[in-house]
Amino acid sequence: MRAAVIEAAGEPPVVRERERPTGGSDAVTIAVRAAPITPLDLLCASGTSYFGYPALPYVPGVQGVGAVESGSASLRPGTLVWFATAAGMAPGDGSMSEVATAPERDVVALDPAADPVLIAGLGLSAVAAWMALTWRGGLRAGERVLVLGAGGVVGQSAIQLARLAGAGRVIAAARSAEARERAARLGADEVVALHATDGVDELAERMAAACAGPVDLVLDPLFGVPAAAALRTLGTGGRLVNLGSSAAATAPLESAVLRSRTVAVLGYTNNELSPDQRRQALEVVAGHATAGRLTVDREPVPLTSATEAWGRTGARVVLTP
Repeated sequence: MRAAVIEAAGEPPVVRERERPTGGSDAVTIAVRAAPITPLDLLCASGTSYFGYPALPYVPGVQGVGAVESGSASLRPGTLVWFATAAGMAPGDGSMSEVATAPERDVVALDPAADPVLIAGLGLSAVAAWMALTWRGGLRAGERVLVLGAGGVVGQSAIQLARLAGAGRVIAAARSAEARERAARLGADEVVALHATDGVDELAERMAAACAGPVDLVLDPLFGVPAAAALRTLGTGGRLVNLGSSAAATAPLESAVLRSRTVAVLGYTNNELSPDQRRQALEVVAGHATAGRLTVDREPVPLTSATEAWGRTGARVVLTP
C-alpha cells in the first residue's frame, strides 16, 4: 500500500510503498478515505513536540475518516467511521496511508451520507471548539461570544457552533481580510481586524465597539495581546477559554481586570477528554456537518502529493488516498 512516511524529523513526508498494518487484538483495520494535515501532525513530525522525539520512520496522521475493513466487534465491514491515532505522540503509524488501524475505543461510526473530506477537515479542531464552548466555557443560551483567531479551523467551527449552541451574539476576530469575510459568511454578527502591531488598549477599544456590550465568553486559540484585549470586553463573571498560543506564549494580563469583573481564565486541551467525551463531541460535530449546518474551508489533495502539501497554509489540507 502507499503511505506518507516521516523519515527524518523536521522534513516533509515522502510517499512510499509500505506493508499493510496488522495491529493487535483490539485494532480496527480501516480503508482510509480522508486524512487531514493538522498543526499537531506538523508539530509531532518536527521533533520539537512536548510529546518527545518521534519514533522514526512512521506514518503521520492523528485522525482520519474511512471504511471499516475488519477487526471491529460492533461495526460491520464497510461502515464509515472517523478514527484517531497516536501517530507522532507514541510509536506507531497514523492515518496518512491507504489503510490504517486504530483501537476500537478511538473509532466513531458516521452517517453513511457524511462527506469524508468535510468530517476529516473538521475533526478534532471542531471537537475542541465545541467542548471549549460548552463543557469548559459553560455557554448558555443568549450569551455573547467573542471568537479569536476566526480564520483557523477552530475559529471557523466556533463561530457556527456557538450559534448552534444558542449564543445570542457572535463576534469574530481575525487577521486577514479573507478570514474576516469568511467569518461573516459563517454567521458572525460583527468582525474585528487583528494586526500584528496592535497594542492592548487600541485592540480592546475595537473589540468593545464590535461587541456592543459585555461579552460572556471568549474562545481564544491565540493568547498574547489579543487575549489581553479580549479580557477587557468580558462582563462580570465572564470566561476566557484558551486553546492555544499561536499569537504568543505569554499574555500581558492585568490583575485589576481579572479582579474587578471576577472573570475566569480557563485552559482547554483535547488530551483531557475521555474516549466517551470525544465520541459524543465528534457525533455532535459530524451530525451538524452532515445536516449542512457546519462547514470549514478545506482542500482535498491526493495522498501522492503529501510531500508538496505538507505545511501548506490556508484551507485545511485533507489527503485522499
